Amino acid sequence: MSTTTAGRGLTGRVAVVTGATSGIGLEVARGLARRGATTVVVGRGADRAAATAGEIARSTEGAVVDSIAVGDLSLMSDVRALAKELLDRYPRLHILVNNAGAYYHRREVTVEGVERTFALNVLAPFLLTSLLVPRMVESAPATVVNVSSAAHRTYRVDFDDLQGTRRYAGYRAYGRSKLELLLLTREFAHRLKGTGVVVNAVHPGFIRSGFGQNNRGAPALGIRILSALFARSLRSGADTPIWVASNPALPGTTGAYFVNRRLASGSRASSDLRAAARLYEVCQTLTGAGELPSVERAPNGSRTGRPVPS
Repeated sequence: MSTTTAGRGLTGRVAVVTGATSGIGLEVARGLARRGATTVVVGRGADRAAATAGEIARSTEGAVVDSIAVGDLSLMSDVRALAKELLDRYPRLHILVNNAGAYYHRREVTVEGVERTFALNVLAPFLLTSLLVPRMVESAPATVVNVSSAAHRTYRVDFDDLQGTRRYAGYRAYGRSKLELLLLTREFAHRLKGTGVVVNAVHPGFIRSGFGQNNRGAPALGIRILSALFARSLRSGADTPIWVASNPALPGTTGAYFVNRRLASGSRASSDLRAAARLYEVCQTLTGAGELPSVERAPNGSRTGRPVPS
């Protein structure tokens, strides 16, 4: 049985959602498809991603849903492969929802030598955004939505130990990664000012999803118990990301943080623009990302791309 569409304001627009085969990502993809966007489900496993896209398409009248499988978004080589496939497939890209992320109770290091929380929650959305932004500038107006968390509030960026080499605690690493993603949101917004691409962050809330279940033993059990007692529904968690991605009144708002469809201040550390610029440069070095395009007005009023000075 098909689901009634929630308006078709995104018809003709292409929306990419990472981590879209389950949890909040699945509900965000479903919500954008209902609003008419050609929605690209990005997730691990070709069969799983295709099955998710098919389920959304069958349950949503008139939906156009594609899928792209990724191996491991904590690997920058896989992020680059994803970006290439997106750019090869889609002449225009309008919405990017960086939803994929995870909590790791124990410190892990990827085969590329990067601590996994930092790689997946920070470097992956940074690199994917950097690689897709030129196409999004061409497609403007366009929007990037980064799924952050209120877990950022009690932390500061430790530039001397970004990857928890000296001291690692899972929740601290997760909270810092969400702070770092919020800081990168501010810096992307600054660097893309005038391009027609806006970049905002959201807190979806504590959601009844598979969060933390990649861990074993007591950490996973504890999260399951807390989720059963206190967590919100997936639909509630997806509401603000969908709203920020699709609200026609928001194209002039960039570098902002939203909670329950409202502007929120975030922590004091999340507004440290010097830290944001420094973190951006560190991520640029670690990922090898190039400069972003900006836009200036040509004498005839048309828009021309130019690199933003670093």
